[in-house]
Order: sequence, then structure tokens, then C-alpha cells
Amino acid sequence: MVIGAGKGGTAILNLLSEMKTLKTRVIIDKNLQAPGILIAKKEGIPYGNDWRTFIDKEIDIIIDVTGDEQVYQELQQFKEDFIIVPGSIAEMIVHLFKEKEQLIRELQRETIKGDVMLKAIIHSSNDAISVVDENGNGILINPAYTRITGLTEEDVLGKPATTDIYKGESMHFHVLKTKKPVRGVKMLVGPKKKEVAVNVAPIIVDGQLKGSVGIIHDMSEIRELTTELQRAKERIRTLEAKYNFDDIVGRSEEMLIATEQARIAAKTPATVLLRGESGTGKELFAHAIHNESDRKYNHFIRVNCAAISESLLESELFGYEEGAFSGAKRGGKKGYFEEANNGSIFLDEIGELSLSTQAKLLRVLQEREIIRVGGTKPIPIQVRIIAATNKNLEQEVRKGNFREDLFYRLNRIPIYIPPLRSRLEDIPLLCDHLIKKINHDYGRNVEGITNEAAELLKRYAWPGNVRELENILGRAIIFMDYSENRIDIKHLSKLGYNFQKNQEQDHPNEASLPLYTLVENFEKRIISHILHKHRGNKTKTAKELGVSIRTLYYKMEKYGL
Repeated sequence: MVIGAGKGGTAILNLLSEMKTLKTRVIIDKNLQAPGILIAKKEGIPYGNDWRTFIDKEIDIIIDVTGDEQVYQELQQFKEDFIIVPGSIAEMIVHLFKEKEQLIRELQRETIKGDVMLKAIIHSSNDAISVVDENGNGILINPAYTRITGLTEEDVLGKPATTDIYKGESMHFHVLKTKKPVRGVKMLVGPKKKEVAVNVAPIIVDGQLKGSVGIIHDMSEIRELTTELQRAKERIRTLEAKYNFDDIVGRSEEMLIATEQARIAAKTPATVLLRGESGTGKELFAHAIHNESDRKYNHFIRVNCAAISESLLESELFGYEEGAFSGAKRGGKKGYFEEANNGSIFLDEIGELSLSTQAKLLRVLQEREIIRVGGTKPIPIQVRIIAATNKNLEQEVRKGNFREDLFYRLNRIPIYIPPLRSRLEDIPLLCDHLIKKINHDYGRNVEGITNEAAELLKRYAWPGNVRELENILGRAIIFMDYSENRIDIKHLSKLGYNFQKNQEQDHPNEASLPLYTLVENFEKRIISHILHKHRGNKTKTAKELGVSIRTLYYKMEKYGL
């Protein structure tokens, strides 16, 4: 219904007559000789002078172009039943509809083949897709959209983009307004209040905004996938051991001995005990041993015994049966030993195990079987155990903190990994290796370290070993200018370390000797002192020094003791 048949009403009537989607049911004016009334008579369109008599259910939109405030106010009482549109807005809407129809006709003529193909691709996609025009009205959805939202084409097409939203702002309208894409916006859609995350991007053709396209992701499906991924991570822990013997850097005699011992150990199924201070690379050796063994295609499970609370460690190591304790999963759960079956398990910080857990681990080593928490049935396993500690286990045994029988089971192949201060000649090689790793992590292109800086690093005692060296190099690289390509003394001096401090500072009379010689002299004095203390008993000397008998014999031969 058009109310007002003057100049404005006539313009509206002419525009509506050109529209295929809208039909003029009646035109009203007090003056039955008004221009719009005369056109209506000619075109066979009903007309009258009182709009009240033509109110019926067949009318959807009432356009008021009288400019009379009283008429507009009277019409407001019908706003629940009809769409009341002022003339100025009506003219703008009609123009938009006209532009839309014209655009659709042009697109259909020029790109009908491409349009069919695009629709076929969209409809075959498993991702829910909705497309709106530049006015925010739906023009395309696919079956996946209906599956997620519960809304059909009849519910959406030709209707505003807010139709499918239960809670949240329409991202289609937001993108049409800003012309910028949005990603990962959460909202509730459809009658089922489905929680989704949406990505919406503008559609720009020849520099003109023509609409927007949205992809809807079901949050429940994402959560299920995330849960499955987490379960997989928990079960597998790691897909494989990451390092091999090529990653072990060092040419010092002690390091070559440790590496050779590890290669021999890799060829046997025997238990390996890696000993050394924190930061010396025990886990690196564990990876390499697994990758060199015939178990390399099976699981390599890493467990830090100090990082898991005592109350959880037993169930994590050995698994549990359903109902074993409050919160236990239905069907129970495999432990790390079962997950590592036919592979290797690396027990780091094994010196932190409680005596009760040590007893259960001893059973695994003796019987090659485990019993889940809350279970009674033994489960046979074939697992290669690689243990590591930075503690003096012999001393812990004497204190009663570590079982003696477990110690001897673990100590089948002891490998002592020397601290960095005992292999200072390896520092240049280590620096080159670590700088390459840091470059990859930080996106830098540092070529290496100067000889002067390397010599400065050799003067330090390295209580944190290789881990501390990596930390220092990383910090130095962070504070380097991008124009600089080698770490120099000036970069190290900014870190606040006293690199002049070393083990030989109490012997100034030896200061003229090379650093490597000073370290060897100090080591020789220590070994000689401990041997004298134990009256030549090599077993006791090796225990106090925290080294293997084989390493002690090597040192004694080296220094002529």
C-alpha cells in the first residue's frame, strides 16, 4: 500500500512497477485526481481516498509518502502487523532492491557457468558456509550450514544475516561495515542455540563490496577433536626420540668415552644408568641410545620422576584399573610402561623415587611384568629402561634413601657424562652447534662466535653445564644488533657474568699455563687426593668422585697415577 499519490508517491509507484519481487496492492490519496491515482487507473491498480478501508492481511508493507505526521502516527498502531516505511526510506530500499536485481541479472548472464560450479563446490564442502549480499541478506547456504544450525534455505535466503543468530553480533554486518575479515568469533546460532566459531571475509569485486562469506565451525566438533588430540598426546607422549649420536657434540676424551659406551649400550637390551650433573645432556644420550637400538621404531616414553607428584606417579607409571580410586576412568588406563612396551622408557631424575615406588620398579626389572593400581593380574612387558640421575646414588643407598638391590639392577651399564668444566676444549664446537639451534628458534642469522669470546667462555666454571651455555648464547644473541653476525666479548660482558672465575684461581703461580692444562692439573690433584684418602681403594675413590671404575682407570692412566 502506497499512501500519497503526489510527486513522491508517483515516483514510488513507478519504481515499484519495475520490480518483480514487489506488487502494489493499492494507492491512496484524498485527491482522486492526483498524478499517482491517474496512473493507477490506467494500470488497473486499486486506489482510494481512505487507507483504513484497505487494511487487510494481503498487505505486507505500507509506504507513507504523505509527509503528514498525523498519518504516520496513526499508522504506528499497525506496526505489529505491517512494515511501516516512511517515503524517504522506501525510495532508498526500492533503489537497493533494483540494484540487487540488476546485479543478479548481470551476474547470471556473464558468469552463469562459474556460478553453477561455485555453488557445487560450496554445497559439497563439509564446512558450513553462508553468503550474504552487500545489504546483508542471505543469498547462499550449503547443506553443512543446515546440519549445524538447523536452518534451511527457506529460513535464511533473502533475509537479514541476523536471522540465524541466537546470541551475538552479526559478523556479516560487521564485515560489510568495516570491509575487514574477522576470525574465530564465538556465538550461538539457530533454534538449537548451537555454539559455533565463525570466520567471515568481505567479497570485493572490481574494488566494490558485493557481500561477505562466512565459514562456521561447530565448537562441539572442535572440542571433540581437541580432546582426541590430547588423549593421543597423553598416550604417545612423544612420537619418537628426537636425537641421535650425531647430535652429541664433543671431541674431548671423556666425551668420546661416554659416547662410545652409549653406542655399545644401544646394541644390548640391558638397563642403562646415565650419571652426570644437571645440564650435561643425559636426555640427549637417552634419545641417541634408543635411536641406535633395534627398538627405534617403537615408542620412546620420557618420564621426569621429579615432575610428577608422589600420589600420581605410581598410577602414571603402571596404570590403573577401573574403580581403583575416585576419579578413575571407565575401563582403566595404561601406564607409561605399557605404552613403552617393545620400546624404551627414559626415567629421568630416578633418584627422586620414593622407596615404595622403587620396590615396584624393582619388580619390573626382575619379573618383566607390571601390575596396575587396583589390579591383581600381572601384565608382561618388554621395555628397555634408561635411567638418569644427578645424585650420588651410592651415597643415597648408604643414607637409606635408595634401595641397594634396585641400584645394582639399574647400574648394569653406567655411563658418566662429564660436566662442561671437564671438557672446556669442546666449547667452540658446542657454541657453533647451539648457535645454529638458537638461530632457528629466534629467526636470527648469527654466524658464530669470535675466538676471543670462546676463550673467555673457557675461563668460566659452568655450574649449569651445557644448559647454562645455551642460555648465555641465547641471551647474547637476543641483545645483538641485526647488523652483527658474530658473538664477541662485548656481547658477553653485558650479561653480568664473571667469566674470569675458574677452578684454578687459587693457584696464581700456574696462571701462565694454558687453561686446558690448568684444568687437567686440578683434576689430577683431586683424584690423587681422594686415592690417598682411601689408601688406593679404587672402588671407594670412584664412588666418592661420582664416576665409573672404567673412567677412574682411564684418568689414572692419563695422569700417571
